Amino acid sequence: MKKSIALAILASFAGAASAQSSVTVYGLLDAGITSEIGGAAGSIVKLATGVQSGNRLGFKGTEDLGIGLKANFQIENGFNADTGTARQGGALFGRQAYVGLSGNFGAVNLGRQYDPLFVALDTIDPFGTGLTGASTNLMSAGNVRTNNAIKYTSKNLSGFTADVLYGAGESANGASVGRTIGFSGTYANGPVLVAVAYDKVNANVAVAQPELKLVLVGATYNFGVAMAHAAYETEKGNGNDFRDYLLGVSVPVGAAGSLMASYINKDDRTNKQTGGKQLAIGYTYALSKRTNAYTSYGHIKNDAAGTNFVGDASSGGSAPAAGKNSGALTVGIRHKF
Repeated sequence: MKKSIALAILASFAGAASAQSSVTVYGLLDAGITSEIGGAAGSIVKLATGVQSGNRLGFKGTEDLGIGLKANFQIENGFNADTGTARQGGALFGRQAYVGLSGNFGAVNLGRQYDPLFVALDTIDPFGTGLTGASTNLMSAGNVRTNNAIKYTSKNLSGFTADVLYGAGESANGASVGRTIGFSGTYANGPVLVAVAYDKVNANVAVAQPELKLVLVGATYNFGVAMAHAAYETEKGNGNDFRDYLLGVSVPVGAAGSLMASYINKDDRTNKQTGGKQLAIGYTYALSKRTNAYTSYGHIKNDAAGTNFVGDASSGGSAPAAGKNSGALTVGIRHKF
């Protein structure tokens, strides 16, 4: 009898523990038809993959540890929908792979994670760094993701949040080789969002990684009938010195549509003349809560030696001859699950 009671008590504890844990399986599939103009291969029409957002399959979960602590993890695989092949260099979980703890202090996670500057740029860009109007066609997002990263995210303090990231270079040539240091501060309250971010990547000649230093300041303001977007970025390193400017707008159209447009100027402060200007417009329409259709057009006018090209969230494009223009028109569908 006593044994039966003990087993019942243990079973109740196990049930309570499992009830406090959760694992979510999620993903996204995105494919479209894109017509590219001005690339090295000339004008082509292709089945593009991950145009608005990169394709992914992921798992994430939390476990309540008590005393105000939770264990958290996330692993996320990236792939091409048109061929089924892996992205991010073939890494099994190349998009994200981390584990950590969260509580009243915020969250600390260890593993492959997004750089704070990329997250800030993605938030400010009216195209969300996707479609053929992606800000990353001309503006730098650093490494986007950092390996060997320790990342701290603060709690929301009256609208303010902060991220600090340290990515160990882990090089035999020295601890600072290939090291990444980044941070961001974001204030979001009502219609206003303001973000400031910094990212520094040290050179690592073993993997052809140049030094890069980025500073980003951006903001959005929601007027109700439209949202204004603006950003300014300095980009230095590897003999480059750019000043990037973004102005954009996003407008809700009815209950399910959204129209967005942006202008970006990549100003080359050296005599290399490798900058350019991008003008883009796009439209998305929600077919359901999880599925939307999209179309967008982007055009880049390059400086005399510029080889910038119109890409998207992941399928990209091809660089034109120096000084030639680049353009792309796309239409497609995205489904989240």
